[in-house]
Formats: sequence, C-alpha cells, structure tokens
Amino acid sequence: MFGMKTSLTQLLSGIAAVSVCASGAAAQNNSAADETFDEIVVVGSRGKPRSVLNSSVPVDVINLSDLASASSLGGEVGEILQNLSPSFNFPRQSNSGAADTVRTGQLRGLNPDQVLVLVNGKRQHTSAVVQLEGAIGLGTAPFDFNTIGTGSIARIEILRDGASAQYGSDAIAGVINIVLKDGGEGGSAYGSYGSHVTSFEPQNRNITDGETFNVGGEYGVEIGSEGFFRFGAEYRNRNATARGGVGDLPFFENQTPANLATSGTVTFKPGDGNSEDFWLFYNSELALSEGVTGYSFGRFNSRDAEGTGFFRYPDSSANVTAIFPGGFLPVTTGKTDDWSLTTGARGDVADWNWDVSATYGKNTFDQGVTNSVNPSLGAASPTEFFLAGYDRDQLTINADLVRDFDIGNFAGPVTVAVGAEYRRETFATTAGDLASFQDGGQGGDVGAQTGPGLAPESTVDVDRNVYGIYVDVSAPITDDFTLGFAGRVEDYNDFGTAFTAKASGFYAVNEYVALRAAISNSFRAPALVQIGFENQTTNFGAGGELVTIGQVSVNNPIAIANGAKPLTEEKSVNFSAGLVLTPSDNFSVTIDAYQIDIDDRLSLQGVQAANITFFTNLVDTRTTGIDIVATYSEELLGGDLTLTGAATFTNTDVKNREAIGEEELNILETASPDSKIILSSNWNNGTAGVNLRLTRFGETTRDFDFGGGFPDPQVYGAKWSLDAEISYNVSEDWEIAIGADNLLDGYPDLSDGNINFFGNLPYDVLSPIGSNGRYLYMRSRLTF
Repeated sequence: MFGMKTSLTQLLSGIAAVSVCASGAAAQNNSAADETFDEIVVVGSRGKPRSVLNSSVPVDVINLSDLASASSLGGEVGEILQNLSPSFNFPRQSNSGAADTVRTGQLRGLNPDQVLVLVNGKRQHTSAVVQLEGAIGLGTAPFDFNTIGTGSIARIEILRDGASAQYGSDAIAGVINIVLKDGGEGGSAYGSYGSHVTSFEPQNRNITDGETFNVGGEYGVEIGSEGFFRFGAEYRNRNATARGGVGDLPFFENQTPANLATSGTVTFKPGDGNSEDFWLFYNSELALSEGVTGYSFGRFNSRDAEGTGFFRYPDSSANVTAIFPGGFLPVTTGKTDDWSLTTGARGDVADWNWDVSATYGKNTFDQGVTNSVNPSLGAASPTEFFLAGYDRDQLTINADLVRDFDIGNFAGPVTVAVGAEYRRETFATTAGDLASFQDGGQGGDVGAQTGPGLAPESTVDVDRNVYGIYVDVSAPITDDFTLGFAGRVEDYNDFGTAFTAKASGFYAVNEYVALRAAISNSFRAPALVQIGFENQTTNFGAGGELVTIGQVSVNNPIAIANGAKPLTEEKSVNFSAGLVLTPSDNFSVTIDAYQIDIDDRLSLQGVQAANITFFTNLVDTRTTGIDIVATYSEELLGGDLTLTGAATFTNTDVKNREAIGEEELNILETASPDSKIILSSNWNNGTAGVNLRLTRFGETTRDFDFGGGFPDPQVYGAKWSLDAEISYNVSEDWEIAIGADNLLDGYPDLSDGNINFFGNLPYDVLSPIGSNGRYLYMRSRLTF
C-alpha cells in the first residue's frame, strides 16, 4: 500500500496524458474556476451574505487561486490554512499516536475543538479519536481538515470571532466554512509531485524523502435549465520522512553490551509516516418547482497512515529478544474513513426565504501497531496488533427562515433570521485483539508496544440528543451604522441547557474609515468522545523513562477515586473591536483586537502515582490578541500585482495557575507560537505568474515534567520560511508550475539535552516551521 515509487519521468508522462485526453474538450472554464470570492461571504451572519470589509466581525477569504498556489504538499487543507491564514496553526506532530494520522489545527491559539467547521454552511462532525500524545490539541477530538480534498474547494471563509449564538456549540474561537465547487459546465484535471530535499544537520547528511504524488479531477454537468451536478475524485500517496538524531542509550535502560551497541546510531524515526488518501465529493442543485430548489452535497475520505513509536532497546522489559534481538521501532497504524452527506431544499414563501436540510456524518478510526510485541506473551507474541476501533457519527436537521422587514425610520430593511436545529450524536468503541492487552505470564511488560489495546470492559456506546433555536437580527440604524443581535438556546439531554447571545456593530465614519465591534458569550459542550474515551498510551514518566499511561473516563471508578467529577460545558465571553481602512479602491487595512475569557476549560488531569489521566473542568483562561491584514493591488509590467501583509499576535494566560501542573500550563500558554506574520506577493499577466510568501513563526516554549523535578524550559526562537512558485500557462486552459516550500531549508532550533531524549529527537515535533526541511514540487492543472 505504501510502496508506491513514482519517478519524475512517470509523473510527467501521467500529467501529460491527462492533459492530452482533455485537450479536445471545450476550453470554457467552469464558474467555480472563473470567479473569485474576495468580497462576499456567508459566515458572520445567519441573514444575508455581505462583503468582507463591511462585516461587523473579521472574516478571511481564501479563494481558488490561493488554494492552487498553497497546496504544494499535495492536498492537505490543514497545510493550506497554515500557509495562508496567520491565525491558524497546524503543526506536523510525530511520535504522537493518533495525532500522526489525524493532525490538529488551532485558531487564535485555542484548542482545535473550539472552532466550528461548516461545509456549504452546514455543521460537520469531528474525529472519533481523542488526541492523547500530541501536545497541541491535547485531549481534544478535533475536526480532521484533511478529510476534504483540495480539488473540491471553491473557497474557504474564516470567521475570527465567537459565534455560538449563531451556529451553536464549539464556535468559541470562530467558524471555518468550506465552500464546495459548483456549476454545471466544465471541469479540471490536476496532478503534482514533490519531495523534501534537505540538508539535515543532526546526521550531517543530505536527505531526499517524503515523495508525494497527487492526482485528481472534477467535472460539472447541467441538470435541467437551472440545476447542476459537480463531482470529483482525488488520490494522494506520501512517503515517510525520517528526522532522527544520533542518540545515546538512556541512563535508565539496562547498560548491557547489546543495549550499549545502539549508542551512536540512529534508532528513532520522528517525521511524517507513510500515508495514502482517497477523496470523493459531489455538489448538486435541482429546480423542484417554481421558486423551490433542492440541493445535495457529500464528501468521502479514506486514509491509511503510519507513525512511529519510541525505540525499544534489546535488553529491556519491553522487548522479546527471540523476536527482535536488536530491539525494535514500533510502527503505529491508523485507518480512518470519513464521510458526510447533506440533502435539503430552499425557496420562498410569504416573503420568507426558507431552507430545510439534514446532514449525516460519520468518522471511524481503527488503531493498530506493527513491528511490535506483547512482551508478556514471550516468543509466542504476534508482531502485529489491532488496538481499538472508534466510531463517531452525527445527524443534524436544520430549518432556517430569513426575511427583510421595513420598519419605522431605519435606513433600510431589517433582516431577521430564525431557525431550529436537532442533533443526534453517538460514540462507540471496539476492543482490540486479545493479544494486544492480555497478560501472558511470561514476564516483561504487559500489552502491545506502543500501548496496550482496549480491553472489552473499557469499551463504551454512548449517545446524546441536542435541540436548539436561534434568532439573528441585522438592523441598519442609519446609512452608516448597522447593529446586529443574535441569541440561541441549546438543550442537551446529558448536561442541560445553554443560552448564548451576541451583539455586533459596524459604523462607517466616512468612505475611508470604519469601526466594528462585537461582544458575545459562547460555549462548548464536552464531546461524547471526551466523555467516553478510554485508551492506554506510552509516554514520558519519571526521569524521562517511558511508561504506560491510561486515559480513563470520568465515570470510571478509578478516576472517581482520584477526584474525577462529571464534566460540564466550557463557557466563554468574547470581546472584539476593529478598524477598517480603505484609503483607495486598491488598498485596504483591517486591525482587529480581541479578548476571549474561557471558564471551566476542559483539560487532562494526570495522577502520576496511578499512571492515569482523566478530563476535568479545572482551568480558566484569558486569550488576548490582535490581527492585522493589509492588501494592495496594482498593475505592474503588464500584469496584476497583489501584495498582502497579515499578522497575528496572541497570548493566553491561565487565571487559576495552581489548578494544574507546569507541563499543562506550558501546553495552554506557550507551546503554540505567540505570533505569526505572512508577507506575500502575487504577480500574474495571464500567461505567467510568480508567487512569493515569507512567513515568520513566533516563539514557542516546551516544558516537561519527568517526575523528578522540571528541567529548565526551552524557548525556541522565531523562524522565517520562504515559499516561492513560478507558473506558466502553456495554453489558455493548461497551467504548469514549479515551486518550493521552505526554499531556504529552515529548521527550528535544536532541542537541548533536557528535551531531545538523549539526542534521539533533535527537533521539537511541535515547531510550526516543521522539521522536514525544504520541499520542492511541480504541479499541473488543465481546465476544460
């Protein structure tokens, strides 16, 4: 499955073949490819769409051309958001269990599950697994951005403001709306190939790895006079990267000749694992009757991915020398299937615009490990294990109404949106193989390395029902001043009722200057995954030694005996204020400051004596920050030049610092970058184009608790990364491009001796610049 070796010559031949096959088609581009959506957005109000610069809350728009130039890693939506949005962080964690397969992204430095994700304006489900080994998003069950293929996307809208009053639970940091391509004419075929070509200091050698092949296509057909059906498929295969250091034997391992022989060698393998993805999507509309339109859209992703665990030394309780005489490096495996289907209708009745829809989504995750043993089984142990299965699904039914009212002396119609929502959620787990958790009585550690499988008594099957109603009003008080109000009530059968409200305003001082502000409260209900999830993982314990740590439900008697209490919802209050400057038609600047107070924030509490963790609502935090976006466009050298500068500066403080440990404080406060700056230029004359993007990732800090006292935390300095691409239109409908991510081959600071695990892990896996180095690629796209 992961052995695909595609030479550059083979790739070029494949892309050329796709282009030749399509060259006889009509040259007309589809509407999704022709149009850009820099101005009008859907998120921010449940009423009518409005322009970005006239929105009372900050919204970023990533359009089709942005997507094409930033998708160099071969089809990762999370990586595109990292490249283009200063508020979005998407580290490439490794040696992190499920986080090697399901990567997490965070907005404004908050948790990955504190942002709500929509597709075509409809709520999407989250992942079926809890992140237990990845520090960014520790304890969260996030939306998996990479379940959406880049070729299906027309634009991405990022609402940077609390919006639970409009959209419901999870929208504390904001909302990300992914809009699928539509239209019934034309399509595109595309492909790319690239690899990391880097100079790797810890091994003092040059490396070429991470070869990535991506190919896909999408096409639209008309249905009747007004309908369409657009569909597509995409495939990606990515080979592993390896960034281990030349390490020494840890002092706590047996100092035997076999173990000592590993010193001075590369035994660990941090980096990206092998992965293989397949995506499908469709988007459709059909006129059902006069004034009534039916619609349906769906997406599917299947992913097989690998990660790595920590090396098990030959003479240790974690090994069976009869099977692995030289020790072994476990290979973690993750198989995830994710799909979502929406169907609905919209129309007009009695001056109301109505929209009724149902969305069903499902995520499954099968966790396993190969090249491993259960030492307690001795020489009879298998080397491949199924550890656990996780299953999460969600049914959402919506009914929405929007109408304009002419009222009194208002400067224009007052827009009123009202709606109701029902949501059914379930979560279930499946036990692992008997051999993955049983005690075979032969001595040694019990359970498969890198973590025992899930025992039958730890499986769960839970569900919940959620009912919600909302109202959203936008009122133009004068031609220059607009106020908005929203309120929402949601009732959960398992923890009660939550009420949220929001007030916002936009005031145009003159044609060049405008002010905007918002205040709201938001909430996030504990995910069923967080309530019912149980698992065992391997992580650092006392003195840095690897130990098995059990994640137990708050309902588990062991957790209760150690102080666990029933979980409640996270509650937040959001303030934002902004300045919008438009000195000319081709120049704009937005400056937005915000403060987000979150009480009863979910986090993991560890009990080191029992080697367990469980969820708590102990933490209260305050996040403050400022976002700045400036855009300038001009004609230059016969082409169009667009310059963009975007920056975010953010800080999170835990208010009740005594409630949690120093390592947990580090994860919440300083493990994510404190700032991010993106300076980009795009020039295109219709035949050729040049894209340059310079990104500065701010400081991060890492602090570990090894049980014997805290070593001094390490501060990783800010880093710059330069991305560059040159594109050329061979014909009106065929574009080719070559480019580089991290052209100057930048790496984070080397980890010091307290953090690099005896030299084996030279770079911190959370660094936003990553530890894979330079990536060179070429891509081609044919529209028809």
